[in-house]
Order: sequence, then C-alpha cells, then structure tokens
Amino acid sequence: MVEVAVPTRVHITPFLSVSSYLPICRKIVVTKVARKISGVVASSSSTFSTSSGFGSKQKVDDGQVLLPKKTSKKRVFFLDVNPLCYEGSKPSLQSFAHWVSLFFNQVSLSDPVIAVVDGERGSEHRRQLLPSYKAHRWKFLRQFSKGHVGRSHGVITNVLRKCNVPEIWEGVDTLKQVIKIEGHEADDVIATLVGQVLQSGYRVVIASPDKDFKQLLSEDVQLVIPLEELERWSFYTLKHYMAQYNCDPCCDLSLRCIVGDQADGVPGIQHLAPGFGQKTALKLIKKHGSLENLLKTAAVRTVGRQYAQDALTKHADYLRRNYEILSLRRDVDIRLREEWLVKRDTSNDSRTLSNFFKFLEETQKFSHYNVSVSNG
Repeated sequence: MVEVAVPTRVHITPFLSVSSYLPICRKIVVTKVARKISGVVASSSSTFSTSSGFGSKQKVDDGQVLLPKKTSKKRVFFLDVNPLCYEGSKPSLQSFAHWVSLFFNQVSLSDPVIAVVDGERGSEHRRQLLPSYKAHRWKFLRQFSKGHVGRSHGVITNVLRKCNVPEIWEGVDTLKQVIKIEGHEADDVIATLVGQVLQSGYRVVIASPDKDFKQLLSEDVQLVIPLEELERWSFYTLKHYMAQYNCDPCCDLSLRCIVGDQADGVPGIQHLAPGFGQKTALKLIKKHGSLENLLKTAAVRTVGRQYAQDALTKHADYLRRNYEILSLRRDVDIRLREEWLVKRDTSNDSRTLSNFFKFLEETQKFSHYNVSVSNG
C-alpha cells in the first residue's frame, strides 16, 4: 500500500548545486538553530560555475549567485518522504523537519511538489522474491506506524498540508482525496508519475537519498540528494552520473544487479564469485549494454575472465532476480492530476515550519522531563 501526498505554489535564490561527487570549490558555513539551517556561501573572489539543473549554470562571484536564464520547461519536484524521517536507522521527526525545511526554503522554491510516502506493506512481490529486501526499513516502518512515531504520522501530514502540499493518502477515509494502491512502494509510484509528468511537458527533480532513482536520470530528470555531512541538498544530474561512471544511467540498474545494493538488502554476486567487483561489472555492462545482453552472450561464448564467465553462466537466474527486485515499476495504477502541477503557495511556510520546530523542542523537553521523573 502506498500513500501519496501532493501540491499547490514556491521563490528563493536556488542554493548552490554542488554534487557530492564533484570537488567542492566553496566553503560552506552552516549555522544550526533548533535543526534549522542557513547556508552561507563564503570564500575567495574567484568566479566559477556550478550546475543548478538541467544544463543551466549558476555563476558565483564573491559569494553572489547570478541566476541562470530560465529554460522553457517548468520543474515538478517529487519528495520521497520516508527516507527523510530517519536519522541513520532511527525514526526521527527532527530529521524530517530539518530536511523538509531546507527543501522548501532552498530547493523547490515556487515549483510544484508531489510528496510520496510508503504504505506499511510496501512491495510484497519484492519481499517474496527476496525476504531480506529492505527488511531493516520495514522493521522501522512498522515502528513508524505505532507508538510515538506513529502519532507523528499525523504531524507530518499536517506540516505538508499547511505548506500547501495537498495530501492524497490512500486508505484514510477522513481525507478529501483517497487513492488505494496495494503492494506498491513509493519508488514505483514516483517512477510511474515521472513518465506522466514528462509527457505533460515538464522537467522532473526527485528529492531522495535513494540511489534506485539513478536509473531514471535523463536530460529532463535529475535528483537532489540530502547530504548529511554538509547538511544541505545537492543536485545530481545526468552529467554528474556520466562523469562518475563514464556510462549512461541506463547501465545503472544492470550494474547494481551484479554488485548489489546494501541499502536495500540486495546482495551482489561477490559472495558467489570473489573478485567480481564493480570494476569488472562496469566494464562488462558498458561493453554489452545491459545485464540481459551480457547474460545471453555469456551463455554462448566467453565474455571475460573465467571467474566472471562462470559466475554469469551459473548464477544467471540469481542476477535476473536481482534485476526484477531493483527495477522500478512504471505501471502503477495512478493518474497524474492537473492540480498537482500548480505552483505551491509559500505564504504559510515560515509560520508552519517555525511552529513545527517549536513543537519538536517542547516534545523533546517533555520527553526529557518524563525520563528524569521515571529515573528519580
């Protein structure tokens, strides 16, 4: 079951889009106040350019950001909510407050935002194929639906609503709009809606730390990733991917099927074929174009060293299972609505987020008080 939330209106100078995979040319000064952050660009007087999305450039001189020329296509953001609700592996409302505040104030600006939240059941099909698939995440998600964090669910939806991101939470009859999507993850809902948004003539930005979305990268689809070490969001584009891997993002899924995805609990082939690492996998995938082409070729002739050849022929079904698990579905039964593409009204942001931080401070003080009383 998947829960989707969505918008209506957002403008602030875009924050510098320094990728986590590229050298950082500026010093970022971060000031933290009750989990609120204001990033300040500071340093020398040299001028440099940095990608701000979809081929446009921002020039920075003496800390001043010069806005790029507007492109013809407007942006639509997808906000992958669940990963933002964790600090490490621990459910955390503070983490959600921190990242969503930065997102609204420095990233999405006045663009439409479609927020998507996993349902409790997620993808049963994937877990049937591989019980370890996101096992840790579902464990914490069950905690998220109970007790203190479960009560926080309503707090999250309230913040999104007040920031004019209208919710579409399936299975909740008390809300105005209800969509029921059994056995699907937020990732699949986003992948499905991305195609529909592109067909409507928009560009797409997916806000998530989940690297599964790299398989969707294109000229009109990019990611914006929360970087804990810098405490800010960073854009990740098609150019960044090609600079990092020297191949097209269409190879990303095939590559991860071989090397595995630790975050999703999907093991690679290394434990079956020691030495078959990312370097070998990338070389073979680039040469043959896809995992399926590689497996078909390996079935009729030698494609590499003996350990690689043996692994590809003996464990072809294992690799195809990984492909089915890691591949994002794009056929979820959900249709894009025109009202989701309207600019988000930001007039309530400041008050809503300020009240949210105050609520978290009061809740934390109350928790500490209860702990002190129980220990006393």
